[in-house]
Formats: sequence, structure tokens, C-alpha cells
Amino acid sequence: MKETSVQIVYTDPGGVGYHCVYYMARLAAELLNGELVVLRPGRPTLVGQLGGILPRRKDPSSACLLICPSPGDLNSALQIQNWRASHGRLVAWVFDSFWPDHIPRWVRSTRMFDHVFVTEQEDIATWRATVSAPVDWLPWGSDVLNLGSANPIRPLDLLRFGRQPTEWDDDPSNARHCQSRMLSFQGRPPGLTDATHNERALMTLLSEAKFTLAFSNRVSPGLQTHPNREYITGRWTDSLAAGAIVAGIPPRSESVQSLLWPESLLDLGSVNRAEGLELIASAVREWTPDRARLNYAKSLEYLDWRWRFKTLSETLQIRSSRLDTEMARLCSVIQAGHHDPTKHVL
Repeated sequence: MKETSVQIVYTDPGGVGYHCVYYMARLAAELLNGELVVLRPGRPTLVGQLGGILPRRKDPSSACLLICPSPGDLNSALQIQNWRASHGRLVAWVFDSFWPDHIPRWVRSTRMFDHVFVTEQEDIATWRATVSAPVDWLPWGSDVLNLGSANPIRPLDLLRFGRQPTEWDDDPSNARHCQSRMLSFQGRPPGLTDATHNERALMTLLSEAKFTLAFSNRVSPGLQTHPNREYITGRWTDSLAAGAIVAGIPPRSESVQSLLWPESLLDLGSVNRAEGLELIASAVREWTPDRARLNYAKSLEYLDWRWRFKTLSETLQIRSSRLDTEMARLCSVIQAGHHDPTKHVL
């Protein structure tokens, strides 16, 4: 297959919370030898929606990957210049796919997309019933090969990472309670403006931690979380890629069961801080560098973004020599650690 030009379109909602997705979009453009176009979320005009219903005049010499933080960002397809005649293949990858009610109405009544990927397995049936394109699972990941770590020296026992339930949300109080149990604690990491700088700084910090703290939205709701659908996010995949174990309450989802491994999680059972810290303190005493090496090795096999890009390149019907080289490098690193590179999730 000859190399085909590809356009990577990412809809940036702003904010540190989606920096890991923005970083991935940049990496996808680099490894798929594509042009990255960054758009802001917006609602299409009525004329634009009607235009979305019209058939495409496909150009077989190019393809487009639309990376959507939420279903509503499928509207971004209508912002691509001359979109109806520009691309032979148009593929969408939706991250917060657990909001199917937010799928734009015009998408429901058109065959615009050649393929749609969602990040949660439970969402597949609903999406298949809603859109005309084939729908499959393409889960969260991390840049394990470049930013992951099996660092055996981890001065941080516990790192607070992102949104927390009320009982765990006060970092100065967390620090005092950790200190009384001889645990070292780091509060919420500062967010950097640039997505790449932020992701690199975060992964460096994660590589210094034995455990990170993350709770499912079921017990740690927020303004943007789903009220009853649980799901995995980059907090879990980035932590594991950096060799850390995720302590808290994991999401009850098929993706967690399919994607993660028993040693990756420390289920605290409740949001009670005192009880949770006792479990963490006991786990810290039992921790060895082998735990970091295991999480890093498993992350190379199951979580590296390159496995996702390989699936995307096949679906887009494109070939990139850069991705071929990176896949060879990934498999080489896995083999050097005596792990089977064929046992990846997708």
C-alpha cells in the first residue's frame, strides 16, 4: 500500500483535562505522516447541517481522522474546508462516547462517516443503532514508548491525580494524614498551558510515584461527569504507563476488565480516607520495583497509542513508514523485556 496523505482534525475544548488527548492528536499526526488541524467546538449552521446530508465526492488520494473529545464534536467535520470532496476515507474517534444523546442530529441521518470508534465497549450497541457507519472499540492509551517508565526509585508514595471525592479533595489535609502514617504525598500537579509540555511534565512526576489516587465518577462526580455511566480516562492509562499503581475505586466497565490487569489497581472499597490510607500504607510496605516494571511492561503491550494508530491506519487505508518504524521499535522493546508483542488488545 502506498503512502496516502491524511489530515488529523482535533477539536480542542480547552482546559488541562483534555491535554492528554491533544498530545495524542499531535503524536498521531507525526506518526501517520499527517497534517494536524485544530478547531474549536462549534455548532454548525442549518445550511451546514443540510450540507452534511448530501453525498460525498470521495478523493481516494487522501483520508481524514476526526478526533472528538465528545460526540458533539462530530460537528467539526462540517468545518473542514471542502470536506465533501477532500477525503476518500473519513473516520471519527470519539472519546466521551458515553453521551450518545449528544450525537448531532444530522449525523444520525447521513452516511458521512466511513467508520466510527468509541472508547467504551458498552457504548458500541447504542452507537451502532444510532449511526449508519460501522462502530468499533478503540480505547484510551498512553505514549508508553516515549514517556512511560519502569523507574525503580520512587520517592512519592501517593500522588493525587485529578478529580477526587470530597473526603480526598483537601490536599493539605491529605498530606497531614499521610505524614502521620509515614507516607510521602504530592497534591494536585500544576497544569501547564501547552499540551505537550503538560503531558511530559505529568509523566515525569508519575514516574516518581508508587501509587496514584483516582476514583470512578460513580463515587467522585463532577460537573462534566456522566451521572451513572462509568468509564476509564487518561488518569488510569498514564499512571500505569509511568509504572504507578492506581489506588481508589476503579470504574465498573467492560473496558477496565478487558484493558487492565489485576496488579494495576488497588481497590480501596470505599471513599473513607482513614480506611483507604491504611490499605495504601500496607501496600506501600509491600511494594517492590517489580511492580513498576510489570505495569510498564503491560502498558507497552496493551496501552501504547501506537497499537491504536495501527488500527486507525488500517481503517483509513493508509500506510506510514514512520508508524512502521515506531511499531518495530515498540515490538523490539517488548521483546527485550521478554514479553509477547502479539498479545496486544486490538
